[in-house]
Amino acid sequence: MAKRGPYEKGEAKRSEILHAALEIFAAEGYRGTSLRKVAAKCNLSLPGLMHYFDSKEDLLTQVLRMRDETARVRQVERDDPKSYREIIREGASTPGLVELFVSMAAAASDPEHPAHAHFAERYPVLRERVADFVRARVDEGRIGSVIPPERLAVLLIAVADGIQLQWLIDRSTDMEQPIEDLLRILDPRQESEGT
Repeated sequence: MAKRGPYEKGEAKRSEILHAALEIFAAEGYRGTSLRKVAAKCNLSLPGLMHYFDSKEDLLTQVLRMRDETARVRQVERDDPKSYREIIREGASTPGLVELFVSMAAAASDPEHPAHAHFAERYPVLRERVADFVRARVDEGRIGSVIPPERLAVLLIAVADGIQLQWLIDRSTDMEQPIEDLLRILDPRQESEGT
C-alpha cells in the first residue's frame, strides 16, 4: 500500500472536520454548538481543529460550501420541482444549517469576510441552474411567462432565501408552501402536493 503524504492526511482530516461540523450544526444548531464539540468529535483540541482553517468564519464558510455541494449532487440526480421542494423540506429538519446560511449570507456582504467569495460564486451558478430549469419548463410548454427565465430564477431564489429568514423568526412558517405556490403560478397545471 502506498504511503499517504502529509497533504493527503491533512485533506482527509479537514474533510472529517467539515463532515462532523455539518452533522453537529444540522442536529444542534449553529449558535448553540461550540467548535470544541466539533474538535472533540474529530479527536482534536480546539487549536488542533483551527490548524486546518484560517479562522472560525473560514470553517463555517467551508461547511456551507459542503452543504451546497451535497444539495447540488442531489439536484443533478433529480431535476424536477420536487427536488427543489425536498431541499427546502430538508432545511426545516436542519435549522442549524438554515441559521448558519442566513447568518453567513448577511456577514458576506462585507467583501473582507471569508464567506463573501462563496456567496459571490454561489449566486451566479445557482441563478444559471435555476434559469436552465425554468427554460426547460418553458420549452416543454409547462411555463408560460413573459418574464425571461434569468429573471424568474432570481425570483425563485429570492423566495427560497426569504422564506428561510422568515422561518428562523417563526418556526410555524411553512417553508415549502411559498415555493409550491410560486411554482403553481408559473405552471398552473402542476399538481399540488399540499392541496
